[in-house]
Amino acid sequence: MSNEYRKTDEAVRGLTDAQYRVTQKDGTEPAFHNEYWDNHEPGIYVDVVSGQPLFSSTDKYDSGTGWPSFTRPIDSDAVTTKSDRTLWMRRTEVRSSGADSHLGHVFGDGPREAGGQRFCMNSSALRFIPAADLEAEGYGTYRTLFDTTDDQTDTTTEKDAS
Repeated sequence: MSNEYRKTDEAVRGLTDAQYRVTQKDGTEPAFHNEYWDNHEPGIYVDVVSGQPLFSSTDKYDSGTGWPSFTRPIDSDAVTTKSDRTLWMRRTEVRSSGADSHLGHVFGDGPREAGGQRFCMNSSALRFIPAADLEAEGYGTYRTLFDTTDDQTDTTTEKDAS
């Protein structure tokens, strides 16, 4: 898999109507009626347009908003932000750095112990890669996020087994 994450005409043509509306037209999908708001499986979320890794389930939490929420991006350079003055308010829009896909918004009301940010994303802008499929999908470098450091070794001795 290439690590050059960009938008191509082919990728854009392959988007569903909802994915196109969100990523290319800066849309928002309905709260609680989207694919990943209640997903609790381990894995990573990538840009539906370019495949760029964006967020990890290790940083996902239930914000109560009905959209997938994360405390931070998977890599500091995975996303860009810009001021958004639509809907008669000032918000900070989040876009993928590679394909410039609209992802959602970031707010300052996230868990304080994790930095205080809430990256509130649209499921339609994301594709979920389960941790078990990371290598097969070309994202093996992210496998370490889900490897346990607590190796369970058998401490039974011969004497205990008899």
